[in-house]
Formats: sequence, C-alpha cells, structure tokens
Amino acid sequence: MKRLAILMALASIIFTQSAFGWGRTGHDAIACIAERNLTPKAKKTIEKYLGNSIIYYASWMDEYRRTPEYKHTSAWHMGDVDENMKSTDAVRRPTGDCVAELENAIERLKHYKELDDSTVIVNLKYVIHLVGDMHCPSHIRYPGLKVKNVVFRGKKQSYHGVWDSGVLNATHDWSYSEYADHLDRLSKKEIEAISEGTPADWFEDSARNCRVIYDWAQEGSELDRPFLFEAKALVEDQITRAGYRLARVLNDLF
Repeated sequence: MKRLAILMALASIIFTQSAFGWGRTGHDAIACIAERNLTPKAKKTIEKYLGNSIIYYASWMDEYRRTPEYKHTSAWHMGDVDENMKSTDAVRRPTGDCVAELENAIERLKHYKELDDSTVIVNLKYVIHLVGDMHCPSHIRYPGLKVKNVVFRGKKQSYHGVWDSGVLNATHDWSYSEYADHLDRLSKKEIEAISEGTPADWFEDSARNCRVIYDWAQEGSELDRPFLFEAKALVEDQITRAGYRLARVLNDLF
C-alpha cells in the first residue's frame, strides 16, 4: 500500500507539471524574465513578502489546485474569447477565468499596504502564475474549436499537453534560466510596446497569435517536424511576452 501511495503521488506530480499550463520550465522561464526586469524597489518589496524569488512560486497554483483549500481555483487557469477574439463579460464563466482572476488579484494588490501578509502573498502567487497561463496557446478557448488528441513524437498525446510542455521538451529542452538567457533580449522600446495595455488586451493579443494552432492540427493529426519548428517559435514568443508583461504588472504594483 505504501508503494502504491508513492507511485500515485509521483504520477500526480508528473500530471501537474505536464498538463496545467507551460509545465514547470515554461512558468519558471516567464518568472525569470520578469524578475530580471523588475525595478530594485519592486524586487525588494516582493521578496520581503514571499521570502524567496518569484521563480520559486511560478507553478504554485498548479501544485495547490488539487488541495481542498484551493480547489475553487481550478477553472482560473484558462479563458474564453468570442468570434472576434474579444474577452468580454458575455464569455466570462461564473467559475472564474485567468483574465478575471488576474484582474481581481491586481486590484487587491493595489492596496497591499492595507492587507495582511497572507493575503498579499496568495494574490502575488496568483498574479505570477496567471500572467503565464493566459499566454499559453492551449489555455485559450475559442468558440467551436477543439482538438483533444494528436500523435506527437510517435505517441498519442493530448493537444493541450503538447502546448503545455511538449514543445519545450521536444526542442532545446533547456533549463528555465537558459530559456530566459535566450529570450530576454529585447530593447527597452520593444519591451514597452509589448507591455502596454491591460490583462484583457494581453489575453486578446494571445488569442490572435495562438488561433493558428487549430490550423496546424485536427483531431488525431500526426504532428511532424515542420509543426515543431512553427510551434517552437510561437511558444518562445508567448513566453517572452508573458515575462515582460508580468514584470510590468509587478513594477506597477510595488
């Protein structure tokens, strides 16, 4: 029984890391890019609350969503757009989504000096993770578009999982810091242009950029090397955008 419990726990960890949005490497790379672009004041203030780097908590929401205390956050990792790629109240789900809950966490943190430390900490963790999730191609729901399973690297896999971690693992398979070294190279002007707007604007930008993944695959498609080349470029671009936008949010708040 003890051996079975250990195996189940390991399976749960693997599932958590591969099926919930970017996987650990992607989320860590986003947080690493953001941390490298924080102002000294923001970095110092955030570390005072977290007691650690933001990278340490980049996947915290994925790890805790299965606990009774945070089960209500399970629906927060994804979001919907309408036929015009708009994130409107009409497509918002009552259980929450990545845009609405990111906006809520940001609004709370605008008054962080008036909040108790535990409230600041949990909302910081939400922000760190949800900015990443809203840039993951498989975390955007489009009306009438869905691909459940494909053949990737010779195996039947969920299309969702291909985008969460499969593409990263199948290309360079770098550490998060190596991805950050490679991607954090934009000019100040380019960073400012990417970081303009609101979370809803960023989600709609992601929706426009990522809609193409449903042209690249249909149910049961066997994904080949040309797919991987295109997917790699999209994933790296989305991680870069998420990193700079996360830095913008945190710098504005702290």
